[in-house]
Amino acid sequence: MKNSLVLGAALCVAFAFTSCKSQESAYKKAYEKAKAQEEQNMAQQPVQEEAPVVTPLVQQPANQTTVTNVDNATVRTEDVTVVSGAGLQAYSIVVGSFSLKANAEGLQNTLKQGGYDAQIAYNSSLNMYRVIASTFADKGQAVQSRDAIRGSQFNPKSDAWLLYKK
Repeated sequence: MKNSLVLGAALCVAFAFTSCKSQESAYKKAYEKAKAQEEQNMAQQPVQEEAPVVTPLVQQPANQTTVTNVDNATVRTEDVTVVSGAGLQAYSIVVGSFSLKANAEGLQNTLKQGGYDAQIAYNSSLNMYRVIASTFADKGQAVQSRDAIRGSQFNPKSDAWLLYKK
């Protein structure tokens, strides 16, 4: 009895799988019909070749105005001590923050090779080394320098920020 039930179940499963099999001929007929319809549409439409439209290049001088709102520039205030460098003025442009001093020194060397007077300052409360590209006494000059650094090769992600030393 068990053998006949198992055999019957196996036959039902085999029948179910073979009945769900798609027929290739049905797909082939649909493909051929669509292809014939596409060819008929192409034959009915006249082929029109249009010449590409070329707009002449007009060169005009650039009128560029840079507006920097110094009063609204975000400034972080931190208590930092200079680890490597000549010393900080009131406003500094930070281009990198690292928990490892070696990483900060690597960026400092890269900046120095690029002509910046880079320095490293340490924030003991956050245990972070700040790499400073330049430092200024005036906030306006610091904002302008930060904006210039943001587009440079040393800071492609635009994450330079202003630091006000306590």
